[in-house]
Amino acid sequence: MDIMKLATQLLASKLENTNGNDNSDLVQSVIGGLLGGSGNQGIDLSSIVGSLQNSGLGDIAKSWLGDGNNQDITASQIEGMLGSDKIREAASQLGTNQNDLLRGLQDMLPQVVDKSSSGGSLLDAVGGINGLAGLASRFLK
Repeated sequence: MDIMKLATQLLASKLENTNGNDNSDLVQSVIGGLLGGSGNQGIDLSSIVGSLQNSGLGDIAKSWLGDGNNQDITASQIEGMLGSDKIREAASQLGTNQNDLLRGLQDMLPQVVDKSSSGGSLLDAVGGINGLAGLASRFLK
């Protein structure tokens, strides 16, 4: 499964409804900037989960990683996790407003983490067993 492709499709579909923009390359670039690892490439799932944990949102992260229902995340929680400057810059790049971007991220983030964690693909996404061990250690602290 291509996590970035899924994230791009989900976010682009939300933003198409608000600004008519269907530039998936731009959406992918912005997602990389918001959620990417080194060099803003791809999606760094361990960083997302770690940021949730560090923001006091560990229960939300656990629900996304588990097989049950995903807990909702609020726009303000996403903004707090990613930073208002990054959200403002990303919205500007996409030609949309911050609220629409945050609503899109509210829908996209849980689905991407959930789909990435089912069927074992999260193991690859977090850097194999060592990455998963690091991710698990964040929840055990």
